[in-house]
Amino acid sequence: MRPPLQAGIQFEWHYTVPERATVPRLYHDTPFCLDMPDVLATGYLVGMMELACLHGIMPYVDWPNQQSLGTLVSFSHIAPTPPGMTLHVKGEVIEVDGRRVRFKIEAWDDVERVCEGVHERFLIDPRRFNDKLARKAAGTSQST
Repeated sequence: MRPPLQAGIQFEWHYTVPERATVPRLYHDTPFCLDMPDVLATGYLVGMMELACLHGIMPYVDWPNQQSLGTLVSFSHIAPTPPGMTLHVKGEVIEVDGRRVRFKIEAWDDVERVCEGVHERFLIDPRRFNDKLARKAAGTSQST
């Protein structure tokens, strides 16, 4: 039996920043990005913060029969991180309201805090979600 998903759950996650996560490499097909600093891209950092929250609630959901999708991100990216450094992410579930789960989350690299903010995820039944998505895709393809 799984413990209940509730406010107060704390978690940590670690992730070493790969070369592919830097601004010039992530956006390699955008010429002006090739001249930008070789640091962790904010877009990639957002994904890592989301994955940390997902990983943090895995023991509390019936994976893969119950999954979650990100519905809100509000992060401040406050310091650059070069590839090779490890992100140390700490988070806490601060609210569970039905299927909506809200998190407070922060990340540090090997030197300093690099990100802080809030994130929300929505618990889903993947079968129902995929059925709805298939109907939407079919409707889109029929109208073009």
